[in-house]
Amino acid sequence: MSDRPYTYVTVSLEPESTPHVCVSFHTPTLKVRAGLLLSRPRPYLELYSHEANVHISTTGAGPVTDADLNTAREIFNAAARYLAECEQLHTEQADKDATDPAT
Repeated sequence: MSDRPYTYVTVSLEPESTPHVCVSFHTPTLKVRAGLLLSRPRPYLELYSHEANVHISTTGAGPVTDADLNTAREIFNAAARYLAECEQLHTEQADKDATDPAT
């Protein structure tokens, strides 16, 4: 696998099965936004690049349920873990670069 940026999208369709979509973002052009759709008020979270878009909103695009709140909390906690891991690795890489005589 290349270290170059990419976005990878696959769709699996099998008879009498639910379609499966997989989106992998490995690009510096990734954008994230959240807001409130006003036409039928509901929150949304979107991750997108030029190649793909993932839009998350409430169950059935309807009123906010307890399950929606749980999902939002899971997303928040996962994002916090992702941030912590990125910060730790960034610090370790910077420390290594500062002590590496080859750089």
